[in-house]
Amino acid sequence: MRFNRRGFTSGLAASLAAPFVARAQEAWPRGRTIKIVVPFPPGGATDVIARIVADKLARMWGVAVIVENKAGAGGNIGNEQVARAEPNGDTILMTSPGMATNPFLYEKINYDPIGEFTHVSLVALVPNILVMNPKLPFRNVADIVAFARANPGKLTYASSGVGTTIHLSGELFKFVTKTDILHVPYRGSAPALTDLMGGQTDIMFDNISSALPQVKSGALKGLAITTAKRSPFVPDLPPVADTLPGFDVSSWFGFSVPRKTPEAIVAKLAADTKTALADPDVRARLEGLAAEPVGSTPAEFTAFVQRETDVWGKVIREGKIRAE
Repeated sequence: MRFNRRGFTSGLAASLAAPFVARAQEAWPRGRTIKIVVPFPPGGATDVIARIVADKLARMWGVAVIVENKAGAGGNIGNEQVARAEPNGDTILMTSPGMATNPFLYEKINYDPIGEFTHVSLVALVPNILVMNPKLPFRNVADIVAFARANPGKLTYASSGVGTTIHLSGELFKFVTKTDILHVPYRGSAPALTDLMGGQTDIMFDNISSALPQVKSGALKGLAITTAKRSPFVPDLPPVADTLPGFDVSSWFGFSVPRKTPEAIVAKLAADTKTALADPDVRARLEGLAAEPVGSTPAEFTAFVQRETDVWGKVIREGKIRAE
């Protein structure tokens, strides 16, 4: 038998290196600086939720966990940055609905939402509320559907901009009811709410955190919650799904990493995220934003992102919606 010195030495090197690689993965994130990329500006829900969880993880791990805002193109710039990052656990994306909607809203994106990411854990859900100007006579969702069907194009709904969950909630409503309701987009939720309260528009599927104070004050009337089940934040509001079965919309936030991140790191990040979200202080801070803490496995979150992609792909194609 001929002795292959080159093969032996390379094999020996690999076998010697393997324990060190395994130990490095097991040690993660010891001695590292972890970066969570938020693909939106500071101050929004994505940013605030990321910072709450980052603070807890930093204390759990004993390392620096920083939040970097990389805004632009509806989240595409930050998403692409993480897709191209070294897959070593040091760069995490705070994923949001754009991961599922942007492939259909934009003519071209420079990353694959499924193929270039490992989706680690669903962190939190934030529902929307169907609200209306209180001067209108509608008592419930069925009244709105009946009016819209009888009066095509006369009902208007406001949104915080094209492609947001507030906008797409309205498009899904139109899609499942087969109605013609005029979309009136604004640059942000605040001006949309102002015009809704002033009677310039009729209804809106606004984020619960901004709409709820207006409902409580009487400036707006809340009709329904967009999640499939009642929300503990507004237990008196029925789900839209009570009238339109299958209707289920939330703003959602989770952790994703570059696809080739080692499984051991992915598993630890998922488990530690779930632990962080179970902390009473973290839960209280998230619930103060009307955000429901979740914590899921990578398989569960991947399936969730795929379902969101399937649902919104149909709605966006049907509505011929394009991001501005």
